[in-house]
Amino acid sequence: MDGSVFLLLVVVGIAVYFVPFFIALGRGVNTGSVFVINFFLGWTFIGWVVALAMAMGARRTH
Repeated sequence: MDGSVFLLLVVVGIAVYFVPFFIALGRGVNTGSVFVINFFLGWTFIGWVVALAMAMGARRTH
C-alpha cells in the first residue's frame, strides 16, 4: 500500500472516529464532555454511541 493512501485512510478514520465531537461542535452542546467520552471510550463502540447520543441531545438554552 502506498504511503499516501495509508495516510489518507488514517485521516479519514480519525475523522469518522470524532464524528460525535464534530456534531457537538455544530449543535453547540457540551463539547467538552462529548470530546472526553469520545476520546477515551469511543473505541468501544458503546462509548462512541454514547458520545453520539450526547452530541445529538438537547441544545443548551443559555
